[in-house]
Amino acid sequence: MKSKRTCFLAIPAFLILLNACTMHDTGSALRLNGTWQLISGMTITKNDTVMYPAGSQFIKIINDSHFAFLKHDMNPPKDSSNHFDAGGGRYTLSGDQYTEHLDFYADRNWEGKPFTFTVKLSNDTLTQTGIEKVEGANVDHTIVEKYVRVVAPGN
Repeated sequence: MKSKRTCFLAIPAFLILLNACTMHDTGSALRLNGTWQLISGMTITKNDTVMYPAGSQFIKIINDSHFAFLKHDMNPPKDSSNHFDAGGGRYTLSGDQYTEHLDFYADRNWEGKPFTFTVKLSNDTLTQTGIEKVEGANVDHTIVEKYVRVVAPGN
């Protein structure tokens, strides 16, 4: 009877330990798969900091090998203009170094470029920090973005 009770208590303890190991980077991959909604972001160019996404909604979707991002205005103008942005491609993850290889984007100056970020996962919040440098678009700034995991209804 005692061995059944020990086994009964050991299984949940093992599952809790396994879950804790996958939530933090201890040599294993961070769990980035899912849909993430941007809750705050900033670009830092020299001594100028710009906060975003005021007036827009931004999500990032990550699976085992690819990422995609989608952005649109929350209050679109009444005319036919559409302020929509999207892109995506492959990514690699090594420890906390997340590199996006932007294969698809409306501005071709950005395509084919790798962008490396340091990522941190804390509960349901993903923070990524890194440099975006695109000479053809005159972009050279640091970004800090904070996302919250989007939970599907019923989960």
